Amino acid sequence: MVNRYAPWRYILLILIIAVGVVYATPNLYGEDPAVQISHRVNLIDATELSRLRSLLDSENIAYRAIELDGSNLLVRFDSEDAQLRAASRIRDLLDGIDKRYSVALNLAPATPDWLTAINALPMYLGLDLRGGVHFLMEVDMESAITKSLERNAGELRSFMREEKIRYRGVQADTEKISIRFGDAAARDAARLVLEEEFRDFEFADLGDDRSYYIEVRFNRDALDEERRAAIEQNISTLKNRVNELGVAEPVIQRQGDSRVVVQLPGVQDTVRAKEILGATATLEFRLVHGSFNDWAEAAATGKAPIGARLYTQSDGSPVLLKRSVIVTGDQIVGAASGIDQQSGSPDVTITLNAKGADRMAKVTRDNIGKPMGVVFIEDKFEMREVEGELKRVRTTEAQVINVATIRDQLSKRFHITGLDSTREARDLALLLRAGALRAPMVIIEERTVGPSLGQENIDRGFLSVVVGFILVLVFMAVYYKVFGLVANLALTLNLVLMVAVLSLFQATLTLPGIAGIVLTVGMAVDANVLIFERIREELRLGNTPQAAIYAGYEKAFSTIFDANITTLIAAIVLFGFGTGPIKGFAVTLMIGIASSMFTAIFGTRAVINLIYGRRQVTRLAI
Repeated sequence: MVNRYAPWRYILLILIIAVGVVYATPNLYGEDPAVQISHRVNLIDATELSRLRSLLDSENIAYRAIELDGSNLLVRFDSEDAQLRAASRIRDLLDGIDKRYSVALNLAPATPDWLTAINALPMYLGLDLRGGVHFLMEVDMESAITKSLERNAGELRSFMREEKIRYRGVQADTEKISIRFGDAAARDAARLVLEEEFRDFEFADLGDDRSYYIEVRFNRDALDEERRAAIEQNISTLKNRVNELGVAEPVIQRQGDSRVVVQLPGVQDTVRAKEILGATATLEFRLVHGSFNDWAEAAATGKAPIGARLYTQSDGSPVLLKRSVIVTGDQIVGAASGIDQQSGSPDVTITLNAKGADRMAKVTRDNIGKPMGVVFIEDKFEMREVEGELKRVRTTEAQVINVATIRDQLSKRFHITGLDSTREARDLALLLRAGALRAPMVIIEERTVGPSLGQENIDRGFLSVVVGFILVLVFMAVYYKVFGLVANLALTLNLVLMVAVLSLFQATLTLPGIAGIVLTVGMAVDANVLIFERIREELRLGNTPQAAIYAGYEKAFSTIFDANITTLIAAIVLFGFGTGPIKGFAVTLMIGIASSMFTAIFGTRAVINLIYGRRQVTRLAI
């Protein structure tokens, strides 16, 4: 019986080993504590790099390296302590020069350029290993209901105008919508029609001999649905925003009726994350009311005319816009920042859904030659002293970022300008593209998992892998001799290939993932044990060494395949139905099963064939 491999098999094995080693290597370099410097308006270039380097040197701020990272500046340090000390000094130094500089802590991969050039990057580490931030966020349900009532108030107005129902005013507040009528007959007639059309509301008559109202409130089922929709849309929006931030394997889960847990691995400085996650920025498009004189008069008196609202433009000047909203942020399905070809200023290209596009087309068609304003709305929370106690107070900031004359009928896709900087355009596009939060969210708990805790977990996980690996190596070498050494070589290759695949696909490694690697190390040798015991049995039956080797690999293959397939099915089920850490365990287990089968069957046989396949053998060291 001849045990030989064709040359192409050895070439294939060598190529796989080489690729595995290259893509596993970035994980040896680790990460450098770093400080990231950016500018809110200007992009940092080589000239700015040189100026900032001279500034840091003149202030005797010790650093390992300073380099450009896209449009930002990255300053690397030798330790977290040096990073934290330097970050505070750099922030104070730059604030004295230009308040528009932004300084953030970061962990920068220390991978050499020649590896990053071929996309050989270290694997991601989860929150329990790398460190990061944990947020507990609460949805402002009162605001969600209020916004929904405001939207429905607009629908009520439109419906009554279409049905030619006479009314005097529609007003929405935090709990209800009030519709005012001129007499009881008009009120009673309207109620009959409205109750038939709007089934999600409860209607009640109010008023006296001089005022006639219908009070409109959500019924219980509709109120519960509004709350459920608010938290589900917010979770979906948060996921989109986290994806835009580029955080690997975030955890975003609902907790209770109004809270959401967000975990972001690798985030050291929480400022940027909180800006994006908590922002409720959206846009509203409204027609302009009156002229400049009307705006100035409204600003002087503080009172807006009926049917209009007073806003402030980005330059501080007043402007009146009509109360009726053309399109809102939840009808925006796409947004991209860029540069306006005519003015050279930053702009954002907006794409609307079908309903928004139809509404925009109708309004702009009927108002060509008239001005339209774009309102940027943002809800913020801040701590204020109220009646001697610190309370979290929500404030809404609304600013008109653009007023332009409608030159043509607009539809699904158009541009907005009037933005101060490219960064503002990028941030606005990001928020609009990720979707508007249905209701504001406030961070009620924030925990930072420091790099030291992450490093301790890494060290313990690494120690468990090393101890398990060494024990298996010793057992195999003692018990199976030369064949055991070959199995140890395959086991080492298996570990390298697992790390390489995790790195190549930028998978996230967590503590359960390390548990999967440890389990795989133990399981990987099972295939070789089956093969080697089969070879021993063939030798006891009197077969020649070459025949025993051949029979050992051929007859044990089906058993090995069946055992690994059943484990693979279990791993797939864990991945499909599990969440978070369970998925991490399942991913490493699946990768380990595939690589262990390759190394234990193809890899070890290639080496055994190389040792024994080309000569006469009377006994085997097994």
